[in-house]
Amino acid sequence: MSQTPTRADFDHYMVPNYAPQKAVPVRGEGSRLWDQAGREYIDFAGGIAVNGLGHCHPVLVEALTTQANTLWHLSNVFTNEPAMALARSLVERTFADKVYLCSSGGEANEAALKLARRWAHDHHGEHKHRIVSFSQSFHGRTFFTVSVGGQPKYSQGFGPVPGGIVHGQYNDLDSVRNLIDDDTCAVMVEPMQGEGGIIPGKPEFLKGLRDLCDAFDALLIFDEVQTGAGRTGSLYAYQQLGVTPDILTSAKSLGGGFPVGAMLTTDRVAPAMAIGTHGSTYGGNPLASAVALAAVEFIDTPAVLEGVKHRHDLFREHLEAINRRHGVFKEIRGMGLLIGAEMASAYEGRAKDILPLALEEGLMALIAGPNVLRMAPSLVIPDADIDEGMARLERAVARLVAGQ
Repeated sequence: MSQTPTRADFDHYMVPNYAPQKAVPVRGEGSRLWDQAGREYIDFAGGIAVNGLGHCHPVLVEALTTQANTLWHLSNVFTNEPAMALARSLVERTFADKVYLCSSGGEANEAALKLARRWAHDHHGEHKHRIVSFSQSFHGRTFFTVSVGGQPKYSQGFGPVPGGIVHGQYNDLDSVRNLIDDDTCAVMVEPMQGEGGIIPGKPEFLKGLRDLCDAFDALLIFDEVQTGAGRTGSLYAYQQLGVTPDILTSAKSLGGGFPVGAMLTTDRVAPAMAIGTHGSTYGGNPLASAVALAAVEFIDTPAVLEGVKHRHDLFREHLEAINRRHGVFKEIRGMGLLIGAEMASAYEGRAKDILPLALEEGLMALIAGPNVLRMAPSLVIPDADIDEGMARLERAVARLVAGQ
């Protein structure tokens, strides 16, 4: 690099589909980051629930560097040892019999939807193609996944959307009963809506979806891109909800920051994805697979998963204390370390106003829509970083209340 890039270079050289903050992080360790000016931040955003073990975790660094010195990429003309080891590990730890590896959550969801339609086509015929999803859901940014997602703003302006997609109301089983029929091939649902506002699925709702899918011979797809890989306190959220899907998608924390995605399914469904029906250039590459395997093996332990539950309680205690003093939140909700604080009516739509104030105080956070402050930190964030991050958040909240 002949010169150090600045934030202005983003506006000059890059397509303007993002609006990044002014700070440019250059180094991370654990749950802390440093920008170009050497300023330190505590990270409650986690790369949007991606950095499940924080920044530069030694277990992941070792896996990546070891693999980088042996084999990077082959193509799907060959398989490789890390990919097979990752697939085996996921099968042994879940309901699944088979795994498809790809490079992102959007790719995993695209594959899941195509598999569901192909399975229904092969077993029932072309008529069985309808997909039921939910308002305010989010499943990725491919054209198929934004159409299945329940936020029209992401699909508007790109031409006609794929047909056969309908949307019910999340946590409202009657709305699904009015939509599902013999032409339905799948119901796709997040066990907890992420971008839609950090809204946990009610157990009776999710169990009801399972029953409806069984009654109409439709497949139940759990999008666990955001809730999976330890985020909720179990390896996957379905394991603590008592509902088993036919297809599950995973990404984000699965790679701990390295791009990787996976679709998990059963021997009943997997044969529909026969040779040549789908593919991913980088899916299952040795680098991503080695890092993801290390992440899964480290996360799926009592120490980490029980620690997630402890950290959830600590986050909630701090948020409730902040709210007692400042009255900015209507509700605090979530599972594990995917936590949302909905703004009180006096601060309706102002969650986004907290983010720049928090950044000035040295804290990185997120929103889930305009009205929910979202936190998705490392699963192993130290208690001391939670305490200090919450002190910084309270300073930001106090400034919001004071009108600064």
